Amino acid sequence: MENRMKIQIVPMNGDHLDEVAELERVCFSDPWSRNMLSEELENDLAAFLVALDERGAVAGYAGMQVVLDEGYILNIAVRPDCRRQGVAGRLLQVFLDFARGNRLSFLTLEVRASNYAAIALYGSRGFRGVGRRKNYYEHPKEDAVLMTLNLAGEEEQG
Repeated sequence: MENRMKIQIVPMNGDHLDEVAELERVCFSDPWSRNMLSEELENDLAAFLVALDERGAVAGYAGMQVVLDEGYILNIAVRPDCRRQGVAGRLLQVFLDFARGNRLSFLTLEVRASNYAAIALYGSRGFRGVGRRKNYYEHPKEDAVLMTLNLAGEEEQG
């Protein structure tokens, strides 16, 4: 089991934008700008969370969009010095709980084909690879693995 970091998960607000934009630059080759992130705060269909460390600094963040009964996980990013400490899993769990609580049919996301740690995390939560998007990512050019967690009918089985 990985070391678990003490974090607090809260809704992202304007005070977090600088740190989240910096996290985007560190984690992604095609990062969202501060302005794009700011616009998502105004989007009624989107939910963005930050994981704050003991100092109140952003250790990670995650974004999801909900359209009707479908959930699309947009981004999950964790500060390099906070990785492998359960931060991404805790952020993902909030979205899973939300999806089940709101009876979403499924959650879906794209992940770089080479991001084995993320693929393993999603797989451990029940996501399954359902396809590939050829050359979805730039810098470097790479396929995305499309992963989906079907939630429809879960309550009947349980």
